[in-house]
Amino acid sequence: MKAGVLIFPGSNCDHDILHVMEQVLGIESIPIWHKDTIPSDFDSEDWIILPGGFSYGDYMRCGAIARYSEVMKSVTRFAKAGGNVLGICNGFQILCESHLLPGVLLRNRDQNFICKNIHLSVQSTHSDLTSSLEKGEVLSIPIAHAEGRYYADAPTLDELKSNDQILFKYCDSEGKISAEANVNGSLDNIAGICNIRRNVFGMMPHPERASDAVLGNEDGLKILQNLLQVPLYK
Repeated sequence: MKAGVLIFPGSNCDHDILHVMEQVLGIESIPIWHKDTIPSDFDSEDWIILPGGFSYGDYMRCGAIARYSEVMKSVTRFAKAGGNVLGICNGFQILCESHLLPGVLLRNRDQNFICKNIHLSVQSTHSDLTSSLEKGEVLSIPIAHAEGRYYADAPTLDELKSNDQILFKYCDSEGKISAEANVNGSLDNIAGICNIRRNVFGMMPHPERASDAVLGNEDGLKILQNLLQVPLYK
C-alpha cells in the first residue's frame, strides 16, 4: 500500500504525517502538490491524507478555497471509487467543504485558538481507521485549531448516530463525555466522523503529533497504524 499526502499553500503538518507514514509505519509515502492529481497507480487499498495547516491562508472559511483546487477533483473521484481518504484538522475542514463528509467546522465556542493535549473517547470500531481500538477507549491526542467546532443539522446528526459514523468524541481523562470536556463546543462532543461508505474519515485532533516515542506520546499511533490493516469495512 501507499500513502499520498496532499500539500496546499499553507499546509504545515504535511512533513509531520509524511514522517510518521514513512519512518514510523514504513509506508511508502508520496507528497502530492495541490496543482497535481493523484497518481494513476493508487488503488482502493492506498490512502490519501489531507494534513493540517492553513490552506490558502484560511481566507473565507477554512478549507473553502482548497476544495476548488485541482487535486481535490481527483480526491473526489478517488473517494467515490472507494479509495481511502483521511483528513486531519484542516484536512477535515476541506473534506466537509468538499461534501465528502457531512457537516461543517465552525469557529470555536470561545472564539479562540486552542493548542493542547485533549482526550478522545473511541465511539466506533466499525471502520478501517478504528478497527484495532476498543469502544470507550480513551486516547490523549493534541489539538491545534480555531475552527474545530463540528456542527450538523438535526437530520444529519441522526444519520451519523444511526449509521455509527461518529468515531471519536471529546471526553475527560476518565472517558466521561460532558460539556466540560467539550473543548471547542462541538455538537454532541464530536471530534471525528466517517462517511456512510466508511472510506472517508475526518478528525480535528492530530494523531501524527502523538505517534513517535521521542514526543512522549504514542496514542496517535494506535489510530494511524490501522492504515496498515487489510480493508475490512468497505
